[in-house]
Amino acid sequence: MKNPARFILSAAIAALVVAPLVTHAAEPKKVIVVTVTTGYRHSSIATAEKTLQQLGDESKAFTIVDFARQPEVQVLKKPSKPNDLKADADEKAKANYEKELKRYSDEIAKWTPEMDAKVKSSNDEYNAQLKASLAKVSPENLQAKHIDGVIFANTTGDLPLPDKEGFIKWIEDGHAFMAMHSGSDTFHGFPGYLDMLQGEFETHKAQSPADLIAADTDHPANGGIGATWDIKQEEMYHIKHQDRSKVRALWYMKHDPNEVTKLKFFPVSWVRNAGKGRVFYTSLGHREDLWDASENLKDRVNSVDVSKKYQAHILGGIKWALGVAEGSSEPNPNVQ
Repeated sequence: MKNPARFILSAAIAALVVAPLVTHAAEPKKVIVVTVTTGYRHSSIATAEKTLQQLGDESKAFTIVDFARQPEVQVLKKPSKPNDLKADADEKAKANYEKELKRYSDEIAKWTPEMDAKVKSSNDEYNAQLKASLAKVSPENLQAKHIDGVIFANTTGDLPLPDKEGFIKWIEDGHAFMAMHSGSDTFHGFPGYLDMLQGEFETHKAQSPADLIAADTDHPANGGIGATWDIKQEEMYHIKHQDRSKVRALWYMKHDPNEVTKLKFFPVSWVRNAGKGRVFYTSLGHREDLWDASENLKDRVNSVDVSKKYQAHILGGIKWALGVAEGSSEPNPNVQ
């Protein structure tokens, strides 16, 4: 019979040798999603929130710690006088003006000082809740909660962040920033943000087909889509405030989406390093049927396959920005 003590010792040594081979999955990165708007508000925002939550839950790459959302307070407004008629107004425009002017006169005749007080109260409450919501992305809160990245999902306008410069510094200190669609239609008057993003919404025309070309098929934000990607319909942004020597293009078009004979480099998605931080942006994401891959989505124009590719595209970009997946951020200004 074998020596029991020697058998136990051998088993213990074997366990020590095997133990280092056992690994544990990395903890999901912590993210806050901002969907506040002070300008145009996209109807796809609710769908975007749902999709980002789903991608985080399913991939285990990131977890959404919190949302900075629009306050639900109903803001009251004092009746406003209709704009003056244009000199060349036709009879229909004149009739509409008279109708709106009468409505304004009737409403203002009923207006009381108490109503002014209610308007002020509703605005004060809204602004207080908005301030509290955006306090979630103050540098102090981001540091205290060990947040790894912030996503601007279809934000617009000048957001009243508690510390705009501090937010940019937080990114440059080694954190992730990710933005979809109108994230570039945000902070038009804040150079620090525009320089960090390296892209600013200039305009858009009618929704159109988009025949996208990949500038980097190996990047995680390519989503395994390949060299080309055809989208049936999307609102394509014209971008300004971009120094191509500071970004790595991921997806682009070779022409204006609304004027196919107008050949030009038309940027759609890119990544870059901002200090020690990583930035991912895609101008795609106006339509619900890009965000949502449900078969039964109402009024679907883009196929479910296109929706799944969009989800793969943004998930890859998010993972890259958070450092979960690797890819190049070397600028590629010579791509045409």
